[in-house]
Amino acid sequence: MSDPIDIDSEGNPLTLSDIIYTNDTIADDLDIKLKSEQLRRYIGELKDPRERMIIILRYGLMDDRPLTQREVAKKLNISRSYVSQRGYCKRRRGSIDGQGFLGS
Repeated sequence: MSDPIDIDSEGNPLTLSDIIYTNDTIADDLDIKLKSEQLRRYIGELKDPRERMIIILRYGLMDDRPLTQREVAKKLNISRSYVSQRGYCKRRRGSIDGQGFLGS
């Protein structure tokens, strides 16, 4: 596996493991895409638009940067305790995780 079997275009030796190994993430990318679609459907089914926005912001579903409870509250002009007391950041995370969306 580690013995050179060929030479690449720059003259570097290639081994069998170099040829067999690929940094192919097609399966991972597909899994992420499917889970993202499921998560978007799940969130789209939520009746309360505020609840939907809290979850989107809290888990970084809009821009891949999850916000803290304080940041969510500031952005939506609500109290941090409202976000916390309503359970959006605990109860919903469990629901989302339970669906396998966040890699659980």
